[in-house]
Amino acid sequence: MLSLFRFRAVALSVVIACAGFAPAALACTSLLYSDANKKFYAGRTMELPMELAYEVSYFPKGTSFGSAADKRHVFNFTGRHAFLAVTIPDPVSKDVKVAEGVNDQGLTFSLLAFASTEGPSATVDKTHAVLAAIDLGAWTLSQFGTVAEVKKALEKQPVMVTSLLPAGVLKSPFHYTLHDATGKSIVIEFSDGEQNVIDNPLGVMTNGPEFSWHMTNLNNYTHLSNIDRSKLELGGVTFVQPDSGIATAPLPSSNTSVGRFVRAVFYSQFAEKANDPSGAFATLSRIMNNFDRPRGITMDNRFRDQLANITAPGVTHSRIYTSEYTSWTALIDLQRRRLSVRTYDSLNFVDFDLNALTHIKNIRHVKLKDISNGPRDGTAAFGP
Repeated sequence: MLSLFRFRAVALSVVIACAGFAPAALACTSLLYSDANKKFYAGRTMELPMELAYEVSYFPKGTSFGSAADKRHVFNFTGRHAFLAVTIPDPVSKDVKVAEGVNDQGLTFSLLAFASTEGPSATVDKTHAVLAAIDLGAWTLSQFGTVAEVKKALEKQPVMVTSLLPAGVLKSPFHYTLHDATGKSIVIEFSDGEQNVIDNPLGVMTNGPEFSWHMTNLNNYTHLSNIDRSKLELGGVTFVQPDSGIATAPLPSSNTSVGRFVRAVFYSQFAEKANDPSGAFATLSRIMNNFDRPRGITMDNRFRDQLANITAPGVTHSRIYTSEYTSWTALIDLQRRRLSVRTYDSLNFVDFDLNALTHIKNIRHVKLKDISNGPRDGTAAFGP
């Protein structure tokens, strides 16, 4: 049984290993940034205690997909849009699962861990084809151009939270955030037996608790400002901060999902608005640096905490512990349909241009580990 668990948990699908069984696992951060011209750019980090077999995948328009939800009929659909994505191969179904991506209309998709996932009961007639929640990435990116279209389609399309392991173990522990080129964002979340599709006016998402909880929690941070207040007079005494940066003092410092959500709102809202796409990408990369975690900054006991930690590599000189770290960071230009990825072992981003791939008529995959250190133009890795 352990070998089966490791096969499915480490190799199967998107970040199963790091989703584990603890609510604090998998510290992903997703946010939306706009430039001075109201153009939009998405950034996200992927944290986990081990490396998975990530690929960058291209799916042309017309690609056929199939989503299997337990014992229901396979839900088949054909791609109306081409898209690029960071994916994980599934050795059982022989397809890949989408963790992050952008399509030819500028719609983006991000999968983030959400340990409290609990979908609706399986009330749909078993003669109907149902979409598995783990396939929301392929379905939304291949079918729709805006979040409004996704919202409308989800009013009619049944979605089932399926198990990632046999015997009903580990319901897909994720929630999902999407942005479009107009700057609109939504969150798709399965909680308390309900499917919720929620407008996300700030474009920020992390992990648990529920998205609505994070928004309520922002009421505790109405004092936040990016204006340094470096001088104070009390009792005739003047106190002066000797340098700049005091405005960030009230920000939560922890790497918990709650702390990261507040920081992501602060940085995405207050960072200077760049004048052009190149400047925007540079600004966004610096915003995302605030969520970049080196190994060893926080550690978990691999034998007492998450079950998946048993298979994760130990921290150097502290093998009893494992550590979540930023496996990769992705930046997306929603207008120009460009995806850039930086892995843990690299200082530079590798760039992929979806527009330059539209002549390719079949699915292509490149292993992220093979291109993580260059060349800078990753588009060429897909071949002629």
